[in-house]
Amino acid sequence: MTKQRICFTGGSGKAGKHVIAYLLEQGHTVMNVDLSPLHLPGVTNLIADTTDSGQMFNALSAYASFDELEPGTGIPHFDAVVHFAAVPRILLKPDNETFRVNTLGTYNVIEAAVKLGIQKIIIASSETTYGICFSDGQTNPKVLPLEEDYDVDPMDSYGLSKVVNEQTARSFQRRSGVDIYALRIGNVIEPHEYQELFPYYLTHPEVRRRNAFCYIDARDLGQIVDLCLQKDGLGYQVFNAGNDHNGALLSSKELAEKFFPGVPFRRELAEHEALFSNRKIREVLGFKEQHNWQKYVK
Repeated sequence: MTKQRICFTGGSGKAGKHVIAYLLEQGHTVMNVDLSPLHLPGVTNLIADTTDSGQMFNALSAYASFDELEPGTGIPHFDAVVHFAAVPRILLKPDNETFRVNTLGTYNVIEAAVKLGIQKIIIASSETTYGICFSDGQTNPKVLPLEEDYDVDPMDSYGLSKVVNEQTARSFQRRSGVDIYALRIGNVIEPHEYQELFPYYLTHPEVRRRNAFCYIDARDLGQIVDLCLQKDGLGYQVFNAGNDHNGALLSSKELAEKFFPGVPFRRELAEHEALFSNRKIREVLGFKEQHNWQKYVK
């Protein structure tokens, strides 16, 4: 496996800190660009604002540590950019600010990376693009399972910002030819949250309807990002980043009948196969789940 020099934006957040830890375990060099530092051994932190284009050009052409000064051969080149920095959901900032930060930040990061010749860019999109999570009232999907060719149609500022970001990525990929992969990340679960949250989720499945019962273990998300780093030549791609099964006791068919009545299935599913399908990352990237919720919840 090739060890890479990676610029990671938003690594101090809930998902990013676990993904960076995984990448470090694989031997990669990681510089975290965020508004607050990540206190993790082996990580260099650069405090910067993704909505400032100049700061992003500077960050992506910077030393990642003092050790890189020693050879006297100039600033090394980043092999990849992983862009997670964002306002993480609605109802944290005004809608216009959520949209501004997420779309402008993504444009700036991708533009700088492309113009500086970085050949691999991975951006965090979201399950919310499917238009169920933050909809006004209960919205049914048009078809199940949710897969990457779905006509995404959110009605909220956060989900809309992620749809725009996917189109931004597609546009830059067309003009540059570099690999840009967008991960539609499911509901991120940290290791400690299985005991804290899942007992209630399992006895009250209705609270997970807006997530289409999906989840992604933060450590498995690290594996997905690493697989994207290792997989070259795919151009522009969108991948659902979720675990194999639903975060529920009911079968997939029972969940659909109870919570999404009348929604057609596009194909047959295994008994507990996720309604938020991760088939593409399994088949294209070789993802193998390591952290199913059943390992941690009795």
